[in-house]
Amino acid sequence: MSGLLGSATPASEKRRKFRRGLESGRLLRFPGAFSPLVAKLVAEIGFDGVYVSGAVLSADLGLPDIGLTTLTEVVGRGGQIASATDLPTFIDADTGFGEPMSAARTVTLLEDAGLAGLHLEDQVNPKRCGHLDGKAVVETSEMVKRLRAAVAARRDPNFIICARTDAAGIEGIPAAIDRAKAYADAGADLIFTEALHTPADFEQFREAVGVPLLANMTEFGKSELLTAGQLSEIGYNAVIYPVTTLRLAMHAVEVGLREISSAGTQSGLVDQMQHRSRLYELLRYTDYNQFDSDIYNFSLQGATQ
Repeated sequence: MSGLLGSATPASEKRRKFRRGLESGRLLRFPGAFSPLVAKLVAEIGFDGVYVSGAVLSADLGLPDIGLTTLTEVVGRGGQIASATDLPTFIDADTGFGEPMSAARTVTLLEDAGLAGLHLEDQVNPKRCGHLDGKAVVETSEMVKRLRAAVAARRDPNFIICARTDAAGIEGIPAAIDRAKAYADAGADLIFTEALHTPADFEQFREAVGVPLLANMTEFGKSELLTAGQLSEIGYNAVIYPVTTLRLAMHAVEVGLREISSAGTQSGLVDQMQHRSRLYELLRYTDYNQFDSDIYNFSLQGATQ
């Protein structure tokens, strides 16, 4: 029964694992998952953790990534994904959904939901995707208040609070580095360096900032897609692939739907589909069946009606 209906690993242990990983000197890889089922596959393949992207969550709701999702929606979906595996799950909390007190409540609710950590960004409200132009950032002092409130609300000291700075493309890398240092001084455990362009940009951050760093390897954005080996060599501690699984899935879905529309049948697509038996394996149907058999193994004898 262990881990059948939810994670067998307590959230506190997942958080310890995340913190130890950031201190290990090796690169942690967190692919994005848009559903608990995708998270199960991430875990089975052997990644270090699961990431829940705000852009993906909003897209899955049919909305653009411009700050329209609510704290309730993010906590609900994040909790579902976190409970699906024994891996630490790290989530995008946008700007904290309001003022510093709102950021504090965001930490409390995500901690209760079983997440291992979150990141808060220094954009103004409403935020926008980090790889779009036209972003604006708040004053460093305002982001510091946001982070201090989040740190103060944390009850589990291993819950990771990450500060994302979008300032590199607005104020330049030196200013973004200054912000990163201020955010670390405010208690951030991890710095998310958003929308850097080249390996040299990542190296510049690594040389200047002493706390763990997170890279975002999103497709079709401003950052060159660096390999895990390159990021590890530069000295980054974690990398996320936020939208990759959604883009793969949506491309396949669109191709399939157009085929059905034009051909009138999905028969030509069957070889491209995950087989039912593979889905059942991922969902552990056999274990559920055994659980049922062990519980409901009685028979009625001598019944008169």
